[in-house]
Amino acid sequence: MPNDIRCIKVSKKQGQIALEISKRLELIDMEHVIKKDDNFLYIPLVRQPSDQDLKMLHKEATFEIMISSFKLRIKGTASLVEILKGRLPPLLLKKIPRAMDLIGDIAIIEIPAELERYKGIIGGAVLKSNKNIHTVLAKAGAISGAYRLRQFNFVAGEQKTETIHKENGCQYQVDVSKTYFSPRLSTEHKRVASLVQENETVADLFAGVGPFAILIAKTHEVVRVYAIDANPDSVNYLNTNIRLNRVIGKVYPLQGDARLIVNKKVAGIADRVIMNLPEKAIDFLDAACHALKPQGGIVHFYGFVGASQSLEDMQRNFVKEVEKAGRTVDEVLSQRKVRETSPHEWQAALDAHVH
Repeated sequence: MPNDIRCIKVSKKQGQIALEISKRLELIDMEHVIKKDDNFLYIPLVRQPSDQDLKMLHKEATFEIMISSFKLRIKGTASLVEILKGRLPPLLLKKIPRAMDLIGDIAIIEIPAELERYKGIIGGAVLKSNKNIHTVLAKAGAISGAYRLRQFNFVAGEQKTETIHKENGCQYQVDVSKTYFSPRLSTEHKRVASLVQENETVADLFAGVGPFAILIAKTHEVVRVYAIDANPDSVNYLNTNIRLNRVIGKVYPLQGDARLIVNKKVAGIADRVIMNLPEKAIDFLDAACHALKPQGGIVHFYGFVGASQSLEDMQRNFVKEVEKAGRTVDEVLSQRKVRETSPHEWQAALDAHVH
């Protein structure tokens, strides 16, 4: 039976940002199912947001607080806190991770230091709370290195790091210990794919296992996507995923440094370039400009913004590097924060027409 409860109504374009902030503020009512219509997302709330909560939300999104009807989640799988009551000291229950990354049947969680001795119990509770999860891993460090990899500690379930992740109608075989993959970019993958036009040539400079490239190929009849990545393991999985999703002849995997690959094989042929390497994309804008056709095209650029850099700073740096590469920015089509990557830091997207 649906229940009428308080919620946040926010446009779909700003929905991911509103969700991230609401999770951080512990506002989301996990007992009810988030809903959406053609234009808006409706996020059920456990309480009335405080003035401080509202101030933080208003910084990033335009929304309204309203009453709406929500369905209860199907019972049968209890929440982590419910399962762990009586098994952990009450004060530590507040430290239980409230968010996790689900990649296929693998759950990736963050175990605070004070909960380390209970990680086995927590891992068992994660498995019990979601029957689709078969493996629980804990983050053992930050994303690092040229291939953007993270180390993990095994916590519970099957001892593995490889899985098949389903997203936007596609399947991706991925090994989370050998390749970079973020399920939190699902909306961004879909957004960029929806902007691609038939008969375009796309250069995906940091393709990973193919979440941008394969979705583009899957959703367009006539398209060529050159999917480049420096990590040999990523390209191996990319090849597997091309076959798995039946997009052979649309996606062309290329292993190596993006700048060298562009110079040798992709120079001057792209209508659109995707640059999802927020740590270093700014250093490869010359390669992106070189990949574009002489008449120009669209660049989807990703970077980090936060305490030390704003969206406006990112745009200024983008324009400066494009001009250094001998091109001009005709128009910045959009720029937005995509997801929070750490306290006070966001991954941001900038779309621009470059001539």
